[in-house]
Amino acid sequence: MSNPCLYADREYSWLQFNDRVLEEALDERNPLLERVKFLSIFGSNLDEFFMVRVSGVQKRIAEGAKEDQADELAQEQLQVIREELLKQLPVNDSCWNEMLEPALRERGIKVLNYFELSGEDREKLRDYFERNIFPLLTPLGFDSGHPFPHISNLSLNLAVLIDDPDYGERFARVKIPPMFARLIVVPEEGQEKISSSFEELKSGRFVWLEQLIAANLDLLFPGQRILGAYPFRITRDADLGFDEDGDKDLLTAVKQRVGRNYFGPAVRLETDDTMPERVSEILLKNLELTSPLMFRSAAPLGLSSLMKLTQINRPELKYKPFKPRKHSLMADKENIFSALKKQDILLYHPYDSFESVVDLVEEAADDPDVLAIKMTLYRVDDNSRIIQALMKAADRNKQVAVLVELKARFDEENNIGWAKELERKGVHVAYGFPGRKTHAKMCLIVRAEKEGIKYYVHMGTGNYNAVTGRLYTDFGYLTSDPFIGKDISDLFNALTGYSRKDHYIKLLVAPQNMRHQILERIRREIDMQEKFGNGHLIFKMNSLVDYQCIRELYRASRVGVKVDLIVRGICCLRPGIYGLSENIRVTSIVGRFLEHSRAYYFRNGGKEEIFMGSADLMPRNLDNRVEVLFPVSSDYIPILRDAILGTHMKDNIKARLLLPNGRTERIYPQPEEEELDSQLWMLENRGVWELKTEKS
Repeated sequence: MSNPCLYADREYSWLQFNDRVLEEALDERNPLLERVKFLSIFGSNLDEFFMVRVSGVQKRIAEGAKEDQADELAQEQLQVIREELLKQLPVNDSCWNEMLEPALRERGIKVLNYFELSGEDREKLRDYFERNIFPLLTPLGFDSGHPFPHISNLSLNLAVLIDDPDYGERFARVKIPPMFARLIVVPEEGQEKISSSFEELKSGRFVWLEQLIAANLDLLFPGQRILGAYPFRITRDADLGFDEDGDKDLLTAVKQRVGRNYFGPAVRLETDDTMPERVSEILLKNLELTSPLMFRSAAPLGLSSLMKLTQINRPELKYKPFKPRKHSLMADKENIFSALKKQDILLYHPYDSFESVVDLVEEAADDPDVLAIKMTLYRVDDNSRIIQALMKAADRNKQVAVLVELKARFDEENNIGWAKELERKGVHVAYGFPGRKTHAKMCLIVRAEKEGIKYYVHMGTGNYNAVTGRLYTDFGYLTSDPFIGKDISDLFNALTGYSRKDHYIKLLVAPQNMRHQILERIRREIDMQEKFGNGHLIFKMNSLVDYQCIRELYRASRVGVKVDLIVRGICCLRPGIYGLSENIRVTSIVGRFLEHSRAYYFRNGGKEEIFMGSADLMPRNLDNRVEVLFPVSSDYIPILRDAILGTHMKDNIKARLLLPNGRTERIYPQPEEEELDSQLWMLENRGVWELKTEKS
């Protein structure tokens, strides 16, 4: 069990996940603009991977070098990352150059190279350049009198070579202004104004911004001969480096560091494949990068910017729109509390409308019998009605307490803004525990009723974010169970005060008891298998990394427990190894929606349990974050087991099967099987998980 060969490398596994995203861009069964979206997501995923994961590998290599102790594992990881990317990036390039760009062109969406434009088009664009773009450009030279310029994170730049009459060849950097769209609309005949609104377009011609700037560099360097202009892009370390012990005031510490992620060490250089080696050497040397961290591209750099094209008004090139379903017991928000007295309510977003969650908080703010609202906020949408409702509740003299996680990566600035706004409205705001993030998703509503004080609770697997509520698959669960209400109340006391509560009646809470409880339940399943031969585990999650959990799952497989794992992203477990994991099947689904829901099923000899919540089986979730897994009512277990988890396990269109070597292969329908796209099935059958009878 301690043999490292039995555990897949985390970074390699993540790259395999992103390769599945790239496969969706290649899949001609997907609508064309959705394929463009997947290609954009592949690029933005890779940006974050370098900012967070590769930067960590680089730090370990650097720290080892300082101590004259080479970190061989980190160096090996970096080599594996490069080798895998050298396979994927050419596919990325050809996907755009040879598949998507020509297909878009056939449908009237023409992303042109500058040399394809007519003289009249170029004149119009030059005029636009002079009036709008030229004033924002600042060429920065590099020589003995000009230090190498700072290059910000994820910025697109031109490395310009000029032939100076007095000094010969010189190097200058021109930053592409980020406030402009990467794709500039080429005006049609008789059209003077260049539009920036893609939503109004059904077709059109576009040109890359960097090509427009490169074609007009004579205005920036008058009297000089332009030898070449080569696009390049930098990725930097995004770790803000909080010192949880030294930073006594967390809000001040986050404020000071926000934005500094753009000034972290460079971890990747992307260049145009035409860039001469002497130019790339200048960049590598001054960015203090080694050649394994440079990647050349035959496609335009930063294809994450292609997301803008998906705004074009061409419904036939996108997924068919759908209307999320309102739960029948929550259709009238004034009856939410009376409905919850009768039964728990399961929501499955985006098939079920996220509006139901918003309605709950708004009704709590309006209800005169509600005394208090307590909530965790991790990632929130920009125009959050939930936050507006919390501020309204505070105005109405209700006790409102909110834990805002300031350290939610890439959302630090947004969360600082919301925290200060909530405080100004009289909301009690806490920033969480030193040393760990609060990732749990929960809302507690305290209400005065004839029978006394009553708790109403919402818990979920995703954020209180209406935007992602339409794009991610997540479970939401509403209950008036008094034991869960008491647990949530105790947990909030621990989050906002100094309570050291470490025992909960129904909840599994990290870091207190979650790891122990999960391991004990897997061991219980092993015992059941040895006694009765009917052990079965079904885990659906984003990532499986924790070695203790993996070892117990291996032990379960060895005694014959059937283990079905649905893991969207990283999976360090190797299934299908004879004598170890032949009873473990791992699938991954990448489709229209981001699979974000987490559920853990234990057959338990027929006394079945399902827990849902915010935690993946990763050390960071189990040991270093505040996480919650909550049990669902026995009424919902058959529905979740068969209609939801069972359907996902039968997917033979979007699912991939994980192989023992860490790679995945697409699952195809067998001759006797019908095609099943599980996300499409959920759309067509949304609401099948709603209980048909109410509790008495």
